[in-house]
Amino acid sequence: MTGVLRLACIDADAPPLFGLADASGTRHGFEPAVAELVADELGARVEWAVMSWGEMLPAVRRHDVDAVLCGQGIIPSRLEQVDFTAPYGIFHEGVLCRRGEAVHDPSGLVGRRIAAIAGSANERLANSFEGAVVVPFSGESDDVYGDMLAALRSGDVFGVVDDDVVFVPLGDSDPTFELGFVVKTFNPWGIGVAKDRPELRAALDTALANVISDGRHRKVWEAWLPTLEYPF
Repeated sequence: MTGVLRLACIDADAPPLFGLADASGTRHGFEPAVAELVADELGARVEWAVMSWGEMLPAVRRHDVDAVLCGQGIIPSRLEQVDFTAPYGIFHEGVLCRRGEAVHDPSGLVGRRIAAIAGSANERLANSFEGAVVVPFSGESDDVYGDMLAALRSGDVFGVVDDDVVFVPLGDSDPTFELGFVVKTFNPWGIGVAKDRPELRAALDTALANVISDGRHRKVWEAWLPTLEYPF
């Protein structure tokens, strides 16, 4: 560790998970707060490298960044590309609809166009909804999350499948959208590290374990995600 922990993430407005970076490059939200805890434990400072969703794992493999800490559910397709730390979050998945049109179980999605990020755990869940028409959104976009919400807002899709960490607050507070239902998938999210950097993964794992065991991680969770049950 050189004193800088360089992490990949997208620059999107997805509170409380994270918001847009400010003029100085500082980011706020649950994931940036976790990153700061881990970096502090390592005696390092966080430096964010903003890129498209689809570029994050390749950047980790090339060592352009040290790791990715940005909405990465630990799923088989990603485990083929990078190694992961133990989870820093465990989340469920939901279906967001336009307000007044929400359905409350998968049977209401038959024949409906449902958006999800291509290759994600969310797309895998969307494909399990019998009769739904899954519309994959490319991770090469600069803001794939914003693209999906725009498609929902315009009526191009009926719903969007994503994680409860971004949908529960949005469904409660945004007059445009309404949370239809949540599927308890218990998806673990971890920090992705290149397979040829086992010493870095081990250091991150130790730092993460320390901030979970001493309660600092829980304080961050409860500050940013008060509506979600603490999973550790």
